[in-house]
Amino acid sequence: MDQAERALLADALRKTLTSGADLAELGWPDMLIEEPDTVVPLVFRLLGETGTHAPVLNDVLLHAAGRPLGGTPPLPFTGGTLVLWLRDGSSYDSPLDPELPLRRVDSGVPLPRLAAGRRALGWWLLGTGHAMLALARRHVLDRHQFGRPLASFQALRHRLAETYVALEGAEAALTAAADDTGALLAKAAAGRAALTAARHCQQALGGIGFTAEHELHRHVRRALVLDGLLGSARELTREAGSLLLREGRTPRLVDL
Repeated sequence: MDQAERALLADALRKTLTSGADLAELGWPDMLIEEPDTVVPLVFRLLGETGTHAPVLNDVLLHAAGRPLGGTPPLPFTGGTLVLWLRDGSSYDSPLDPELPLRRVDSGVPLPRLAAGRRALGWWLLGTGHAMLALARRHVLDRHQFGRPLASFQALRHRLAETYVALEGAEAALTAAADDTGALLAKAAAGRAALTAARHCQQALGGIGFTAEHELHRHVRRALVLDGLLGSARELTREAGSLLLREGRTPRLVDL
């Protein structure tokens, strides 16, 4: 898929997501099977940027496990719990982000291979982080205090610059993730970057960012939930440390 085709696909995906249409109508199952390395980063990043959601994480995990698409496998969630990402619109209980159709389950066997799902969630977190950064940037450029735009205050500039650096680092980790360890570290980096974006962008927006009328709070809640799926940044960092101690070496993630 060349650059022009990719741009056309991104535009079609954005329109589909924002209109609430089903990605299956655009050929999501076929694209996942035929072009996973292209379509997964694109779809999941757009989910984050648009603030929408779809049960496509299920399909990514099922495809990686060699199973038919369309199921709802149990997903590990932070704290050792399991959740289902529902497809049928039945009742669910996700108090942190009530828009996501997640339901806690007491038992189940997660799929054995989580790397593909962790990479996909990393791209989703990256898109969410960029959405928060865009909202904060627009606010500090438009809003004035003491006769000056907020963007001229050094403390806010530093916060947004730190957010941008964290997101760029996460994107580099996701691009380089080629195995289970790389996916683990990339998901941890993306989760940490999204939480950094939530913290700094909330400070930049001030009180308006807490209101129901502003979009930021939806992205903050989304970042908290997505970070917890398939291992939070804190849990994955501990897992990576245990892996390094057990193997006694640092794996090469990128050939420079």
